[in-house]
Amino acid sequence: MVFILFIQVLKLGYNTKIIFGMHIVDLTYWLMLLKAPYVGVRTFYKALKVFETPEQVFLNSKTRSNAYRLFRQETLDFIKRNDTSLVQADLDWAKSDGCNILSLIDKDYPEQLKSIADPPPLLYVRGDVSYLSSPQIAIVGSRNPSPSGKQNAYIFSKTLAEQGIVITSGMASGIDANAHIGALEANKPTIAVCGTGLDRVYPAKHKSLAHQISTKGALISEFCIGTESIAANFPRRNRVISGLSLGVLVVEASVKSGTMITAGLAAEQGKEVFAIPGSIHNPLSQGCHHLIKQGAKLTENIYDITDELKFKSQNTKRVYEPKAREKTHNSSSMLLKYLSYDAISVDEMVEKSSLSPQVVTQELLLLELENKIIKVNGSSYSLK
Repeated sequence: MVFILFIQVLKLGYNTKIIFGMHIVDLTYWLMLLKAPYVGVRTFYKALKVFETPEQVFLNSKTRSNAYRLFRQETLDFIKRNDTSLVQADLDWAKSDGCNILSLIDKDYPEQLKSIADPPPLLYVRGDVSYLSSPQIAIVGSRNPSPSGKQNAYIFSKTLAEQGIVITSGMASGIDANAHIGALEANKPTIAVCGTGLDRVYPAKHKSLAHQISTKGALISEFCIGTESIAANFPRRNRVISGLSLGVLVVEASVKSGTMITAGLAAEQGKEVFAIPGSIHNPLSQGCHHLIKQGAKLTENIYDITDELKFKSQNTKRVYEPKAREKTHNSSSMLLKYLSYDAISVDEMVEKSSLSPQVVTQELLLLELENKIIKVNGSSYSLK
């Protein structure tokens, strides 16, 4: 009966600490259960069917024979120790400004993500949690894209963001980074789904980008504080990228890549998949062409996306203009002539280039992501 109440609570939404039956659902026990050895998302939900709340797993496991059929011995030993100090770092992190840990029954947990087969029981969020429930499009693709792939990611992102759509991606090098930058340059929010704990940035060169995303949008992860970058985390991250979104746009990808995993997960979740076609001679177009053959929407402009998803644009005069990105590249190329191996500050760059501080900052970030320059002493740059 209480498990039925749990399902009802999921639909209604409450804060992480709530009255649930006769018990208080404590974030500490949600964290503890997810840290237990051999407890993944599926085992977590199986445990709720038996014990009704994470708290009860630790309070009643000694007297319930079902626990011995559900958990391995290492898990039972962990539960028996009930060492709450193991989650103190997570709880301390959540006390920091702009940091939150949302449980599946939190009112701010996004409904889109809740509807997939295996939603993360907990989401770590740095930034504005309200963006998680906004209409989102995921833009994903190769870590080593062609120049036209970078341009497409940037333009599609910027133009969609200007229509009021939140851009979601994985903050990886290449297409992901350019998608985030496009939204940021439109002065719109973007969401980065991370494959590590939010106390670290991967890749490390995206530290500045991560800060901008958390300031104007949100960084999210299902991984606890201290989790490092390991290969197994990224397919799990990919299901969250697609799960949050109404649709996934693949810009460039090889047939065997993590991007194709994301597209496949989106299709399984009943989400729309969009793919930009390219040259038959470009290996990075093969993934997109494969998806189109499988039924993905061939995408040439943002209206192929907005019309499919029935978006109502807030700015009907805005059109897709590929040449807009060329102007940005001209700006970044122009900045290169003011850079040398001696560090120069942002203020000096603004003075020499006669560009606005915002444009200079964004273009320096782009050059940094392209590995052409490095940041020195926090606010100065030099050639790499």
